[in-house]
Amino acid sequence: MGEGPAIWGRVKRPRTFIALGAAVILGAGAAVGATAAGAANASNTLAARLAARFPGYHIPATVSKALYDHTRTATPIKHLVVIFSENESFDHYFGTYPYAANTDGTPFVAKPGTPTVNGLYSEIASSGPIGPLLTDNPNEFNPQRLTPAEALTSDQNHDDVPEQLADDNNKQDAFVQNTESSSANGCGPEYCPPGISLDYFDGNTVTGLWNYAQNYAMSDNNFDTAFGPSSPGAINVVSGNTSGGNAVDANDTSTPGTVTTAPGEVSAVGTGGSSTTGTIYGDIDPFYDECSDNNHTSTSPEGVLTGENIGDLLNTAHVTWGWFQGGFAPTSTNSGGAVCGSEHELVSNGTDVSEELDYVPHHNPFEFYASTANPAHLPPTSLNEIGYTDQANHQYDLSYFTDALDGTGGATLPAVSYIKPPKYENAHPGNSDPLLEQQFDVNLINQIEESPYWPSTAIIITYDDSDGWYDHAIPPVINGSDDTTVGDTKVCTSVPITVGTAEDRCGYGDRIPFIVISPYTRSNYVSNKLTDTASVVNFIENNWLGGERIPGSFDAVSGTLTGPGGLLNFNVRPHFQPVILNPATGAVVSGDNWYGNRGELKPASKKHKK
Repeated sequence: MGEGPAIWGRVKRPRTFIALGAAVILGAGAAVGATAAGAANASNTLAARLAARFPGYHIPATVSKALYDHTRTATPIKHLVVIFSENESFDHYFGTYPYAANTDGTPFVAKPGTPTVNGLYSEIASSGPIGPLLTDNPNEFNPQRLTPAEALTSDQNHDDVPEQLADDNNKQDAFVQNTESSSANGCGPEYCPPGISLDYFDGNTVTGLWNYAQNYAMSDNNFDTAFGPSSPGAINVVSGNTSGGNAVDANDTSTPGTVTTAPGEVSAVGTGGSSTTGTIYGDIDPFYDECSDNNHTSTSPEGVLTGENIGDLLNTAHVTWGWFQGGFAPTSTNSGGAVCGSEHELVSNGTDVSEELDYVPHHNPFEFYASTANPAHLPPTSLNEIGYTDQANHQYDLSYFTDALDGTGGATLPAVSYIKPPKYENAHPGNSDPLLEQQFDVNLINQIEESPYWPSTAIIITYDDSDGWYDHAIPPVINGSDDTTVGDTKVCTSVPITVGTAEDRCGYGDRIPFIVISPYTRSNYVSNKLTDTASVVNFIENNWLGGERIPGSFDAVSGTLTGPGGLLNFNVRPHFQPVILNPATGAVVSGDNWYGNRGELKPASKKHKK
């Protein structure tokens, strides 16, 4: 099985020089020596300006590498890469797994013995999946298969309360009325017929993800930590805690950071676990980011968080880490500072649809915290500082991840790397599609698998929210909320608050995909173990930090990725030969000869007689 030689690309880095007043900030393509010199010359002027504008923030001093040791881990995993994409429910991508119609797109035939999932079917007959969810769904329409030609769809409503209403007190029957974005007259280039919120892709479109599931491990019991959109989802993957937040006025130059209100995005002061904070539950841009608020060309409130995140814990323990995001490198400046103007044409089905800016500020959770932000989008002082604390504060343009993999300029791969694709490749309906997502994922994963880091690496693919797409699995709500100003429904109000003390963190939310690619997974394995987005934080804490937890976080109650039924299994024979895919088709190019002992359990060790 395969497609011939695959052709894939590597991430390009823009060569940008940005002047900020008297300070000269060299963007990601500048020579290492020049970058360091420019940073040194600019530091005093720039530091004063940023400290005045962003209360609580300061440009970090460079920390000696001699203090770092990320080799001490609880498992053989020395490098974790989290590809954090956008807005997909499990049923939307895997509802008929492992059966694909094979009427169009890339052919997909499951391996013998492939397990079924908790999907849209009761069984898979010779004619394909069958069951009442497909033919007599409790929603107003039955789910329909989406073809590759329909890859670009409308974006559904995925706010907190509409998702609660769609679940309809665990009946999962009100998606059309509450989250669907459709029109009988069409939505331009986006596919959006009535009933679209129920529809699903199969292995002829999301071929790459299905092939990763075939050769590594996937969960069919993973949920969003809480109901709601991208900002809370992003925050939960790095802290498991959206409370302790405020909306602030980003345009008050006399008293920057003055607390204000942002209904629909941040709950009222006093609901966020203290008398002075609320909870971030909507899509608000982060305060500590000069590219927020449309590069500060509009005047909306922005969000701050006062608690800890996983970056804070890793910094204290001197473990290398980084957040790498498409478009983070500035392209110019304006009166507000850095401008993130890098963009790409969204092309779907061979048609130019729109120009999409690469960088989305509210997708970057670390910019909500003064402790881990990089407001001016400063580059590292040199490439060999990637992952270490310096002026970049662990926030990088995506291109620096390639430098780390390749060892450019002495760079090394951090222990923990979060990857955020550029907007046109991040899978978000309306500005991306599954085929562009596949292009990004496969290119990046091929690079990792062909690097010297692969034998000690685990790659996670998961999503920030469900986008309001239908998923039939009833969310196991373990933490409730009863905020009358927000409008919480019975699915949340009937459950007490059990994680921290804040309102507006009702979860778990709807089910989302979660795939682990590593030499240390079972091959073709489906885990039924309950996990959520904050399970990523839980694994990092367990593997590098001795099980340290973040106060008020879901991390302490999140299911682990290891142990019985887990996605990672260290009792298997590691399968170091990587599975290489074609980014255009998602088909396997090489490495799928897993028959034999690859990924099988090791035989029990025999005790020797003395």
